[in-house]
Amino acid sequence: MKVVKRKDIIDSERDVEFTGGNSLRFILAKDGMGYSFHETHVKKGIWHWHYKNHLESCYCISGHGWLHDLDNNKKHEIKEGTIYLLDNHDNHKFEALKDTILISVFNPAIIGGESHDKDGNYILLTQQNQ
Repeated sequence: MKVVKRKDIIDSERDVEFTGGNSLRFILAKDGMGYSFHETHVKKGIWHWHYKNHLESCYCISGHGWLHDLDNNKKHEIKEGTIYLLDNHDNHKFEALKDTILISVFNPAIIGGESHDKDGNYILLTQQNQ
């Protein structure tokens, strides 16, 4: 059994800045759960992300924005109480109308310090190549 407290990961190696905000990474690959669990703070603005190596689910707990599916040009309103699934390595933009907080789950699990590359992707890291 493990217990992770938010106060213990702020300003630690699990508090990671990324393109568009920062991520408090509660569960990582080394925790052995098969997924990672994040509190994701997205700054107001438009951010392009395209996870070619990961599936992601995001549940909005505060804020407001629009999810733009770049493959089919559809837009989805994201606000408190909304979950979205990037279940097909979807190329997308997130337009945060104000600062937004998402609870995010990644599969496969994030190793730790990943940040977006020029294409908005996280490279697939393993503990061996980190």
